[in-house]
Amino acid sequence: MSFVHLHVHTQYSLLDGFATINQTLDRVKELGMDALAITDHGSMFGVVDFYKAAKKKGIKPIIGCEVYTAARGMTDKDPVKDKSQGHLVLLAKNNVGYQNLIKLVSESYLHGFYYKPRVDYNEIAKHTEGLIALSACLAGEVQRLILQNQYEKAKEKALMLEEMFGKGNFYLELQDHKLPEQQQVNEELIKMNQETGIPLVATNDVHYTDQEDAEAHDILLCIQTGKILNDEKRLKFPNDQFYLKTQKEMAKLFDYAPEALANTVKIAEMCQVDFDFDTIHLPNYDVAPGKTKQGYLRELCYEGLQYRYKEITQELKERLEYELGIIEQMGYMEYFLIVWDFIKYAKDQGIAVGPGRGSAAGSIVAYTLGITDIDPIRYNLIFERFLNPERVSMPDIDIDFCYERREEVINYVKAKYGQDKVAQIITFGTMAARGAIRDVGRVVNMPYNEVDQIAKEIPFTLGITIEKALEVNPVLRKMYQENDDANYLIRMAKKLEGMPRHASTHAAGVVIAKKPLDQHIPLYMHDNSMTTQFTMGTLEELGLLKMDFLGLRTLTVIRDALELIKANHGLEVSFEDSEYTDPKVYELIGRGETLGVFQLESQGMIQFMRELKPDNFEDIVAGISLFRPGPMESIPKYIEYKNNHEKIEYLHESLEPILNMTYGCMVYQEQVMQVVRDLAGYSYGRSDLVRRAMGKKKRDVMEEERKYFIYGKESEAGELEIEGCIRRGIPENIANEIYDQMIDFANYAFNKSHAASYAVLSYQTAYLKCHYPVEFMAALMTSVMGNTLKVVHYIQDVKRQGMEILSPSINKSYSKFAVEDNQIRFGLAAVKNVGGNMIDAIVETRNHKGSFTSFTDFCQKVPSKDLNKRSIESLIKCGAFDCLEVYRAQLLAIYEKVLDSVYHDRKRNIQGQLGLFEGPSGMPSNLNEGLLPNIKEFNDKLRLNMEKEVLGLYISGHPLAAYEKELSKKVSAYSNQLVLSLEEDDNEQEWKEGDRVIIGGIVIEKTIKTTKHQQIMAFVTVEDLFGVVECVVFPKTYDRYQDLLVDDSFVLMEGTLNLREDETPKVLVQRVRPLVKEEEAEQKLYIKVENEDQLGKIEEIKPTLRLHRGKVPVFVYIEDQKKAFKADQSLWITLDEDLLQKLKTVFGEDCVKVS
Repeated sequence: MSFVHLHVHTQYSLLDGFATINQTLDRVKELGMDALAITDHGSMFGVVDFYKAAKKKGIKPIIGCEVYTAARGMTDKDPVKDKSQGHLVLLAKNNVGYQNLIKLVSESYLHGFYYKPRVDYNEIAKHTEGLIALSACLAGEVQRLILQNQYEKAKEKALMLEEMFGKGNFYLELQDHKLPEQQQVNEELIKMNQETGIPLVATNDVHYTDQEDAEAHDILLCIQTGKILNDEKRLKFPNDQFYLKTQKEMAKLFDYAPEALANTVKIAEMCQVDFDFDTIHLPNYDVAPGKTKQGYLRELCYEGLQYRYKEITQELKERLEYELGIIEQMGYMEYFLIVWDFIKYAKDQGIAVGPGRGSAAGSIVAYTLGITDIDPIRYNLIFERFLNPERVSMPDIDIDFCYERREEVINYVKAKYGQDKVAQIITFGTMAARGAIRDVGRVVNMPYNEVDQIAKEIPFTLGITIEKALEVNPVLRKMYQENDDANYLIRMAKKLEGMPRHASTHAAGVVIAKKPLDQHIPLYMHDNSMTTQFTMGTLEELGLLKMDFLGLRTLTVIRDALELIKANHGLEVSFEDSEYTDPKVYELIGRGETLGVFQLESQGMIQFMRELKPDNFEDIVAGISLFRPGPMESIPKYIEYKNNHEKIEYLHESLEPILNMTYGCMVYQEQVMQVVRDLAGYSYGRSDLVRRAMGKKKRDVMEEERKYFIYGKESEAGELEIEGCIRRGIPENIANEIYDQMIDFANYAFNKSHAASYAVLSYQTAYLKCHYPVEFMAALMTSVMGNTLKVVHYIQDVKRQGMEILSPSINKSYSKFAVEDNQIRFGLAAVKNVGGNMIDAIVETRNHKGSFTSFTDFCQKVPSKDLNKRSIESLIKCGAFDCLEVYRAQLLAIYEKVLDSVYHDRKRNIQGQLGLFEGPSGMPSNLNEGLLPNIKEFNDKLRLNMEKEVLGLYISGHPLAAYEKELSKKVSAYSNQLVLSLEEDDNEQEWKEGDRVIIGGIVIEKTIKTTKHQQIMAFVTVEDLFGVVECVVFPKTYDRYQDLLVDDSFVLMEGTLNLREDETPKVLVQRVRPLVKEEEAEQKLYIKVENEDQLGKIEEIKPTLRLHRGKVPVFVYIEDQKKAFKADQSLWITLDEDLLQKLKTVFGEDCVKVS
């Protein structure tokens, strides 16, 4: 080994480093180098991944960071004096140095961040032990002073750093990327070395692995800075020399300084950091004086046992003692006390907590502590699936909380264990296929429409890569092969795909440590919240306690529904002692009326539940477990056996008690464990190891275990460890067949503990929908206010149930959806641009001062600080002031004037001086007494468009209402009729499978798919007056009619009805036509301009045309050329006088004609 790279920026120098860890290590190995350093800019995001990968490849990892040094103090943040930072490379010699590096990097984010994470020399001086410092690149402070012709100051800085780190621990860094500045600096550094004896070290500032990656790296920089490639003033590297150079290349560059090359090896030999992946760092849980953690946990569990079961049997005691024994043996008492404590806090504060999640529901300790709420004894859940004494690993309890109050629990944990010991966990957003194409397209300045066309050819498939998209999509492949611009774009995007793009906070992860976290890991700051620099998996590997504090909307829905039930009915509904046996609930599920029901609302699950007709809780548990890829194939068998018990057959009678609850089908991982235990005599701990081996398809382990399963196993001392099936009376051939079945299913088997926990929420939400549908649907829609498509989806279900949705109202609405006379009133928080403070002010004012009687009354009563024009405009547009019996058009014309006047009146507020709205009595004038302009209300289309603009949906009407005559003549079926046909007997069905139908409506959604023959087809959702219809448009039809199938198009679709039993009705489309009013069918609009120079006016009026979108074609006639052209269909219009008058104002009275 003659050279080691000590200055390397991996992909974790976000949007700057392009030297990916694995690629770079592979290249290092290929070049015969034995060590490599990681020195990302200001961060240590990737050091553990780098360490593990290097060790695996036989490369010595050197852990470092190129830190930013503050111009003055790290807390100084003057925009002029402190904007620039210096660079300093720090390498950890040992674990003490690693700890100091962690501290410095953490401090730079937590206290020194200003443009970049910075540390100052006072802070560095406190943490130099075990560190080696290199003077870095041209941005290093020594080099920068040299470039400023301040050699003596540069030397002073170098001597200061040598004194700070100690002789032999500070090096002057030579770099040569063929830059004139570096030649000048290197000469001075060599001189400085001769004068001071400070040693030299040679590095290359590695930002990408191979020289050919320079172009992709340049694009990456542009993504970081938001610039385009041809911007001459942008940040860019001067050439392509910032790659991982060979030993020969480095030796040639620095043949005048061989000691600088040799010192790279010397430094590498000095560095030895070892990560500890074996120690677990549980935080302390303090118990009262005189109590032990072990004793306190037992005390809590026995109290909980009495509360949960009332009658404590010997079986319960034995199970509890068994679990406590394992927990004590493995040293996890504190873990359970910690979880118990914050869950108790949440429940005491009225914060909804989920019944359980994952395998923790298999623990009676968790159940008695109130950590979970599902009985593991009743539902035959297995503790070893959660905590296995034969496989030492941390327990993993994930907890669901009400998503609105999750943060309160995290704050409690921080307060209890210390702000410096608790943090949320980082996650990295990476460049996905479409995103990479769009990023590169913007950087290379390719026209947006061309980039968009390419990006849209990437299928919407989870985890899709550009390479895979090229394989499956012939259109994309043709672009790539035949279009040079597309080829370049896709090639560059492929290189960037998968690179980390940004760091953010994990949605659920929280880490809790015994000591301050910066003694374990580097810390980061995101949105003013302390976050780890390591991801969740890395933290677990390092033995830190990681927990998922998940925000689950369903818990919030249940809470809100219970509050509405209490307010409207005076009832306290509680599920605490529920037996989950209400037949009406199972009837609702069996009818498929489960929209909004947790885990049961997808179309496929609705179909499954209709076929299954569940009548007990175990059916719901099994349904959740089976409805996944893989076990779905078992669904028909499960349904048949449930309805025909006489068909159930067991390979051996000993399987019956294990599989009888699932009608002879193997559904759960726990059943695999029970089979090997009960049939072959395994311990539950070892049975879990077998289950894991089967799930991960470890063939060698499975075949070895097959022998033990059938024939048993003796220890080396001759003691029988496993009896085996044969000793227990099961024939060899049967045992083999049973084992084969387990192998086949174990890969897909589901965790029953998790399924049972979620089935509890499924039952609870189904119960609420069954018995309190208005309250449940109001709570449900509140939970998805930010998702218009879901609100629309649920509104359709509300209407199906015979309930009505009432428009927003300043006199009736609250923030959330509310129940009013067995109807649902729209919530104000669903109105765009209306904030929480304003809503609170409206409700509070209404409660204290009574209903608003006029617009002026509203403006005068609500405090000015809570009013803003944009919010008022949105409230007018959605109809929230309709209760005042004022036209929306009138209010939009004068609301700004009213608000301004009220504001100025309040500002003057001088006694005796009348404001605009005060009469001689000092009482407010009524707005209707003359202030309102005498104008007409908006037409229906404009009014509905405004509603959709601010609500995302139509509420007071529907755009199709104007087409009822045409629809009644041309449409043969409506969405509600098709749905009803599914619920009728065959001989009563109005519509049957294969019938020819014509539907009409608005295209509201379109999803493009690629067929197995690489053709493009579409799934189109059409909204009619009564609901939605799903339409399937196969490739040939789509190719012919795709121009008509755009969002918001009014269409008639003709095709064959697909009414497969218990599936959503679908239309297999063969023909598409535009839906137009009879009087508009033959009409055209002509706009005349004198010459091409006047075509700019067309651009100006495009928004106006789109506001009146319809089916009347628009033609533009150019007078001096005597020719006309048809405008794009997106600019076609619906005729009305307002539009025509606007066009005549722009183009002239005689230049706009309808014919």
